[in-house]
Amino acid sequence: MRSINNIIPAVAARRSIRSFADTPVEREKLWRCVEAAGMAPSAENVKPCRFLIIDKKEKKDSFLKDVTSGIYRHTRWALSAPVICVLFAETDTKTHVFGSLLQGIPFQVLDIGIAGEHFVLQAAHMGIGTCWIGWFNRKKAEKYLKLPRKYHVYSLIALGYRKSDIPSAPRKRTSVKDIAVFNDPTTMF
Repeated sequence: MRSINNIIPAVAARRSIRSFADTPVEREKLWRCVEAAGMAPSAENVKPCRFLIIDKKEKKDSFLKDVTSGIYRHTRWALSAPVICVLFAETDTKTHVFGSLLQGIPFQVLDIGIAGEHFVLQAAHMGIGTCWIGWFNRKKAEKYLKLPRKYHVYSLIALGYRKSDIPSAPRKRTSVKDIAVFNDPTTMF
């Protein structure tokens, strides 16, 4: 029988890291992250998510300077990351179009969130720091990458080994009793 605690160490180790060492991240480890993301479920198993790994410094810096300009400049800290992963998804699958219309929720966003979290948990398990980035110019990113119209960029993930001289900030833990109840949601309010 499997232990119920297997994933907890990776979840507990995962932090949003914004200061990285200059150490490159091994491609083998990046492929392991993508492999974990590929195991994520998606609506109707469509697998709309795509991962562009940018680990060449000149290309990464050029891309980030473009998509973090102007009002997005507060995300410039990402330039210190040795790797940027661009998460984008196909948006014109029937599953996503109909699901979004009927439910009012863009299913591809759910799918990319699940796959992206698999990615960052695998990175944490291997000692690689990550930070989800949502504050960037999406239209510039799509133009820079010359993506076909049916694909949209949803998020970036900065990756790298954490600077050892940066102390880990205490992490506030949310009590499970504050975020979940059984059977009757009115007991939460």
